[in-house]
Amino acid sequence: MLIASVFDYTEKMDDFTEKNAPLVGLIFDYYMNFIIFYGNMFSPLLIFIAVIFFTSKMASRTEIVAILSSGVSFYRLLWPYFLAASFLVFVSLAFNHYAVPHANKVRIAFEEAYFKIAFRNHDKEIHKRIGPNDLTYFESYNAQSDIGYKFTLESWEDGDLVFKLRSDYAQFDSSKQMWTVHNYVKRYINGEDERIEKGLEMDTSLNLHPSEFEQRLEYTTQMMTTPELNEYIEDEMKSGSENVPFHLIEKHQRTAIPFSTFIMVLIGVSISSRKTRGGIGAHLAVGLLIAVSYVFIAKVSTVYATNAGLPPFIATWIPNIVYAILGIYIFRLAPK
Repeated sequence: MLIASVFDYTEKMDDFTEKNAPLVGLIFDYYMNFIIFYGNMFSPLLIFIAVIFFTSKMASRTEIVAILSSGVSFYRLLWPYFLAASFLVFVSLAFNHYAVPHANKVRIAFEEAYFKIAFRNHDKEIHKRIGPNDLTYFESYNAQSDIGYKFTLESWEDGDLVFKLRSDYAQFDSSKQMWTVHNYVKRYINGEDERIEKGLEMDTSLNLHPSEFEQRLEYTTQMMTTPELNEYIEDEMKSGSENVPFHLIEKHQRTAIPFSTFIMVLIGVSISSRKTRGGIGAHLAVGLLIAVSYVFIAKVSTVYATNAGLPPFIATWIPNIVYAILGIYIFRLAPK
């Protein structure tokens, strides 16, 4: 994590220097929380490499052979590993659900102040519910100028459309705290009766603020504790947001990633307990290959969840299921 911090600083050094980032804030507000966030995120893989390194050392000194020859079973050999893993999983869960979001608030606030470039909203076909019966739609949104293009506002009563406003674009006026719609058409619908009004420009008050379009999805969810995230997901579901799968993935990963520690420990001990010609180097090479493939499968499954309709819960647990099966298979091949 120290090496990762050095690489990160090298990338952002010019921005930090140009904006006179305070040294104390850089160390304690940014990089301490940087290490907490990424260290906890990759803790199962770091523990996996540590287990392989430690157990390979024992195997190379024939200590594993001596333990098994003395009558100690391989299951008994695993006990201290899983005892330590249980403690680490508990700590990681507590961090993921409560401590890391607070650390992210400080880290992200510092990063936004001294590094981040202007945010650009690349979302298309943006739907938002702004009231029990009111829906809004933007074809696209420009976060720099606070302009939403192809704006539509609909009001419904008892399943019937009673009002619809369409305009070429809507721009937020920060001085008035209102939206100005341009080239608009208003339709008032009452059964079979319909009245249409047209105009070039009109101010309207909406329960909608530009800040809702300027939030980076990953930052929004990373800064919330799990209870806050649950409430946020509920609100997003009510508003008809298309980003709900992304938020659900973040929620389920907070539990799935720590539990992968058990699987990684099982695989790590099973691989490295056998004495081989290549020694620690061969074990580490196999371990790194497994770690990289685990990350790859995790990324592929989350992409399927956000783009192909795979349930987020299943997507986040697929890597654990696949590697649990692999772990059991390797465990059966391990020297007993």
